[in-house]
Amino acid sequence: MHKSIAAILISALTLPVLAQMTPVGVWRTVDDKTGEVSSEVRISDNAGVLSGRIEKLLRKDTKQDDVCDKCTDERKNKPVLGLEIIRGGKKTDGKDVWEGGKILDPDNGKDYTLRLTPMDGGKQLQVRGYIAFFYRTQTWTRVP
Repeated sequence: MHKSIAAILISALTLPVLAQMTPVGVWRTVDDKTGEVSSEVRISDNAGVLSGRIEKLLRKDTKQDDVCDKCTDERKNKPVLGLEIIRGGKKTDGKDVWEGGKILDPDNGKDYTLRLTPMDGGKQLQVRGYIAFFYRTQTWTRVP
């Protein structure tokens, strides 16, 4: 009886940590060029497929009514606030990595192939976008 109680307690204490090893949640983004905090992005999981929307704009020079004028798809001239910038990421079997989707940089309108890797017990998220052999990497921080 004591072993099962101990197992339940250990599970109760470790499951929240394991649950955080996912990109799902709200993340504070940092511009990889300037180091400035840019926005908060909410990443959601819909049947194993990730999407992410900009929830807050935090840069000093950003207007809250900015639009994605450099976007080339249906997001062109849509408000950046609320814009879906992550689409289609899926968990890689056997790894804490989500790939296969796209991430949009609203500043330049480019879509990059996506790779998300939770780090530091899920407190940080390595966000990498690829175009051919070129890539950009940012580290986002989970908003508590």
